[in-house]
Amino acid sequence: MPIVSPTPKLRVDVHQGVARLLIDNGAKRNAFDLDMWRALPPLMAACDSADDVRVVVLSGAPGLPFCSGADISEFSTVRATSGGGRAYEQANVEAFDAISACAKPTIAAISGFCMGGGMGIAAACDLRVAAEGTVFAIPAGRLGVGYPPSAMRYVVTAVGAQRALEMFFTAGRLSAGEALAAGFLSRVIEPDSFERAVDDLAKAIAGNAPLTLRAAKAAIRAAAGLPGAPSMAECEALAAQCFDSADYMEGRAAFLEKRAPKFTGT
Repeated sequence: MPIVSPTPKLRVDVHQGVARLLIDNGAKRNAFDLDMWRALPPLMAACDSADDVRVVVLSGAPGLPFCSGADISEFSTVRATSGGGRAYEQANVEAFDAISACAKPTIAAISGFCMGGGMGIAAACDLRVAAEGTVFAIPAGRLGVGYPPSAMRYVVTAVGAQRALEMFFTAGRLSAGEALAAGFLSRVIEPDSFERAVDDLAKAIAGNAPLTLRAAKAAIRAAAGLPGAPSMAECEALAAQCFDSADYMEGRAAFLEKRAPKFTGT
């Protein structure tokens, strides 16, 4: 069944095990409004529970940048009071947590620009790749916005404390090369080959054993101390489950027979 979005500004397309969660708010340069923040958790949950999804890619819709952050026009409406601001922050945190908690691998495919809350969305993903020419920034210091501590942990884990402090203190911009050097990105790709490279990466991940990827993600999240990470006992149980799986037998058989394995996630 198709995954239905609560808002037309986010949509999910599934093909060959890859779910593409597309940000499609071109009128606001892909800024996130409150409805979009609230839509992310159910969309991520739907991708996580879908049997035909092996990996989730978050990106701008074709022709649009990744994300310009929060919709500033809502600062004078839904965020006009301290109570409204806290509720908005809670929606942000729940969105970041939903991305991070997805048991399946997630990729942020970033092009154009990645600002403010967009950095938070990308930081909550497992892998981040960007097209050359992409610009990154967190302009909170110029807007008087405070970041919740749990959301800050994603940024600090992704770039380190020193770089996070510099980004927040200066509100300055990073190039894709600088973001790569800071460890925020796993690779930078030429724009002409960006979409193909993202598809190849997603399909390569989708072809591997789902239980192994789930166990690895859980253990790495725990080691990194990310919010909501599973306990060591839970990680050990997930690792043990791999050895009792049909995929483990398939992986061994495929290796001995010198063929590509066909994993089912069981």
